[in-house]
Amino acid sequence: MSTELDIEIADIRRLTELIKDKYGYDFRDYAMSSFRRRIKRVIELYKFKTVDKLIQVLDTTPSFFEEFISEITVNVTEMFRDPTFWRVLKEQIIPNIIMNHDRISIWHAGCSSGEEVLSMVILLYEMGFLDKAKITATDIDTAIINKAKTATIAQKNMELNQKNYQAAFGVEGAPPPNLRKYFRDVGQEAVFDKSLLQNVTYRKHDLVQGPVFSKFDLVLCRNVMIYFNQNLQNAVLAKLHESLFKYGYLAIGSKESLIWCDIANKFIVVNNEEKIYKKIKD
Repeated sequence: MSTELDIEIADIRRLTELIKDKYGYDFRDYAMSSFRRRIKRVIELYKFKTVDKLIQVLDTTPSFFEEFISEITVNVTEMFRDPTFWRVLKEQIIPNIIMNHDRISIWHAGCSSGEEVLSMVILLYEMGFLDKAKITATDIDTAIINKAKTATIAQKNMELNQKNYQAAFGVEGAPPPNLRKYFRDVGQEAVFDKSLLQNVTYRKHDLVQGPVFSKFDLVLCRNVMIYFNQNLQNAVLAKLHESLFKYGYLAIGSKESLIWCDIANKFIVVNNEEKIYKKIKD
């Protein structure tokens, strides 16, 4: 079968069943169109030509599975993505949490290569609350977690990151804030000060099947659920709800919503534009 042809639903089913049975990962409720695109990309990248060949390699070569996971999961991210979201965090959400608690616990669910985590620790540092924070960052992909731990970002991405940072926290009439004070140049990489991550724990966690492992004041799960079908979104949102303290905050992506889901009535909308919600019922 040429990769130009559409991959059949039956092929996807055989692939997801093998992955679930052999490796314990459940992709059956991922949004079909984006999952199919990624499978095509893997087939082209490794020149497998057919889904059958991909299934055969996954079945016989466990070491290939980690590579497959890295390719199949989405790792497009940037620092201070949606700058107005970060301004609302700084001016409203974090002060509200700190006002009622001595400490703040935060979960970045689907942390990817760590740009969002770096954004958060810089924000907390500038607010004077980094030493009061306990941050957990999780992802399904071991390779991307290891990348996040290095606190390293390609120099070619720093112009956009700096632009977002200025848009989030720049004050009219004042010199623009500069991220440069937080990193040094090492070849083509910007290497951030590791002390920023002193209160961050990175761990592998599967949002689909993984357990509820703690309680948090703030959970960020942004631009993750757009890749899930409605069934799976419902299940994941129930898990995120359970992971929050009562009156804790949930932030999701700009194209995502809570209003249709089973636990919608257990939250109130704090900021509709930035998709920030507050848990009001257990």
